[in-house]
Amino acid sequence: MIGLIYPGVSRLDYDYTYRGGVFPKHIESNNDPEVARWLEGVLNVLPVMPRPDGYNPLGVKNLDPEWVRKLGRSGRECYDAILSKDIGALGASLNRNMECWQAMLPQTVSHPTIRMDLGALLRYYQSEYPGAMYSGCGGGYLLVISREPVPGSFRVKVRIA
Repeated sequence: MIGLIYPGVSRLDYDYTYRGGVFPKHIESNNDPEVARWLEGVLNVLPVMPRPDGYNPLGVKNLDPEWVRKLGRSGRECYDAILSKDIGALGASLNRNMECWQAMLPQTVSHPTIRMDLGALLRYYQSEYPGAMYSGCGGGYLLVISREPVPGSFRVKVRIA
């Protein structure tokens, strides 16, 4: 949520030894209007479905340190891709991010209470566009990277001040 409150594009670094891992240890922000406008032009938000009653993504945990490292790297790659306005690298970082979540917490996308095949939907958008990932677990929104509008999606406004 902090990333939504801070203006511009922000990268938040968490450390479980800092304030219980709940608050970021370091925040790096970029308020360049050109970067913000570029992101607004490629980030499409596609509503998918609300989380179903009884949904719990923590039923299966594979918290392997290597996957955690890969997840952290994908966040850094995402931030760097945005700053360099590289649509291919941004899409790839989102795809890697989802790969990590599916490996570490497979029930974020595939859970007995979810009736929709979220994995198939994700694979479709990842194959048709530079990249895609869910905004959170259990459906919610699918973030799709594309210069062209994605049918059914909306664009975001990045506040820089």
